[in-house]
Amino acid sequence: MGNTGTGAGVSGDQEQTGRRNGPLRVDAQRNLRHVLSAARDVFGEQGYGAPMEEVARRARVGVGTVYRRFPNKEALVRYIAAEETERLTARAREALAVEDEPWRALEGFVQRSAAAGAGRLLPPELLSATAAEPEGSAAVRVPQQRGAGTHELLSAVGKLVERTRAAGELRSDVTVADLMLVIATTPPRLEDAGRQSAAETRLLAILLQGLRANGR
Repeated sequence: MGNTGTGAGVSGDQEQTGRRNGPLRVDAQRNLRHVLSAARDVFGEQGYGAPMEEVARRARVGVGTVYRRFPNKEALVRYIAAEETERLTARAREALAVEDEPWRALEGFVQRSAAAGAGRLLPPELLSATAAEPEGSAAVRVPQQRGAGTHELLSAVGKLVERTRAAGELRSDVTVADLMLVIATTPPRLEDAGRQSAAETRLLAILLQGLRANGR
């Protein structure tokens, strides 16, 4: 679940949050990379309720170093969530480029996103908004305070849903919200890494089968 990239495509606001004092020294740049990598791992495993102290411990820096780059936990959460939204949007657009196999493209998008731990890293308000959508709605209405890039993500995923449904390969009642919830669903954490991986793979296969038209 630990995808440790730092996302070269983050927005100007994010860059300003993560690098508040202009160009960083080499050691400060290294610390920032470690903090972001650790934050992705920690939040991916434990959710956004994980403490900043755990992020600092995993990054092998003092908690003060984390707070020098991010004034509070909310700022770090916003950074990671926006970064993950951009990753997921790019992944959805790559799936849309696969024009001749709609189901395979959608399935691959869900599998890659779930394997990367995207469900625990997306903006919390996005998942809460999608969960509240009525059955049969292909679009998802998201609160106006949504993070940058959320509209683009939902638009791309919506096109995947509509295309796969039009091909007769997706249940007619499946929505964007359903796909986001599948990506976010994980089994309980197991101590054995092999059993954990097998459980995640099995659960995702069952959920994907449930999305297919006629359960094919």
